[in-house]
Amino acid sequence: MAPTALFDVDGTLLDTNYLHTVAWAEALAQYGHAPAMARIHASIGMGGDQLLDHLLGEERDRAQDGEISAAHSALYARFWPSLRPFEGAGDLLRAVSARGWTVVLASSASARDLRVMRRALDADDAITAATCSDDVEASKPAPDLVRAALDKAGARAAEAVFIGDTLWDVRSAAAAEVPCITVLSGGWSERDLRAAGALEVHENAAALLAGLSGSALGHPRSPEGGE
Repeated sequence: MAPTALFDVDGTLLDTNYLHTVAWAEALAQYGHAPAMARIHASIGMGGDQLLDHLLGEERDRAQDGEISAAHSALYARFWPSLRPFEGAGDLLRAVSARGWTVVLASSASARDLRVMRRALDADDAITAATCSDDVEASKPAPDLVRAALDKAGARAAEAVFIGDTLWDVRSAAAAEVPCITVLSGGWSERDLRAAGALEVHENAAALLAGLSGSALGHPRSPEGGE
């Protein structure tokens, strides 16, 4: 069974974290909420369900949650024409695939947004499978998304590595017993990512690609978790 590389998309492969921040800020403002932009950015990487709990509190009236999330989706769709992958993102997926990994996109985006992002990424030749928010009941930092991606690949945690850009990616992967390689392109600091338990921290997708031979991705994991 081939080892599996699970890639987050937003902030890891595509430059979208700050677009989501703006869209959430505008959506929340429409319903009378005004959390600081920095707090919103620090919540990106969670699914919408977890994000609203994080920003507004779990004891709030949830009656408008669906409307707020729908507003975010509509506002974010304005940015679709300008979505762009980070330099080297598609080549990274192809290089990892060429080294014998099964490449799976593990995104908590909606199915609609994921289709748009895959078109922008333009690397379907290297991608075996993908997950979206429809595949899980609880989004990151819960482990459900990582486990769903493993299931789609027919892989075990001992055979996998997760690649992400946020604290929530690291925590989600850890809860699923999968090591996490991180990049700084989503706006998190190296200190925060390492403190959360990141196995490696790279500047961006291009830097990870350039250093692939020295990365855990350069040495596919055996079923026992070794090289």
